[in-house]
Amino acid sequence: MASCSLLNVYKVALLLIAAPCFFCEDTFRSRGFAARSGAPPEAAEFNGTLYASCRMKPSTKLAEGLPKVYGQVLFKQAFPTGPLHMMISLKGFPTVGHQQRAIHIHQYGDLSNGCDSTGGHYNPLGVDHPGHPGDFGNFVPHDGRIWAQKSERATLSGRLSVLGRAVVVHEKEDDLGLGGDAGSLLHGNSGRRLACCIIGISSDKLWNKAVRQPRRN
Repeated sequence: MASCSLLNVYKVALLLIAAPCFFCEDTFRSRGFAARSGAPPEAAEFNGTLYASCRMKPSTKLAEGLPKVYGQVLFKQAFPTGPLHMMISLKGFPTVGHQQRAIHIHQYGDLSNGCDSTGGHYNPLGVDHPGHPGDFGNFVPHDGRIWAQKSERATLSGRLSVLGRAVVVHEKEDDLGLGGDAGSLLHGNSGRRLACCIIGISSDKLWNKAVRQPRRN
């Protein structure tokens, strides 16, 4: 009789010890994926997909009379070599006219001197503009806003990752390397830096929320 009671106590103890593992199963599976693939834990958490975000604000060195641009740039990529999908949602441009604005990734995530301290274009392969991985091109505002969704050459993983670097919105149109001078091959003669932000890894919440929201322009 005593042995049966001890056996029952032992079974209950085993169940109590094992119970939390049922709730941890997804975590263990994610960690296993990360270990096997070399993926960061965030990719494992979101079924092999990396997400990043960048909260755009006007440069603290913005000259008087230039537009104050706010918004966000979102990124999504299947780890490790899937195409990089990007969503841009910006506001603060003049509502009159349709001046194109260039958007690029710059080398440094350093905003200590406004957007001026982000360095030049991120150019890890040493090629001419517009062949840099963060040369996103030109965007036309409508009713003071830019909304765009596209795929790009850049990546969130590996040695060429753009995580920790800056997205910069420029005053002018990018001449796409066709300007015929040295500046054209460096930065597309796209003018002063209006706004910038640092790319940081994020959850899927901002991306999913943006997908559900209707376009505003």
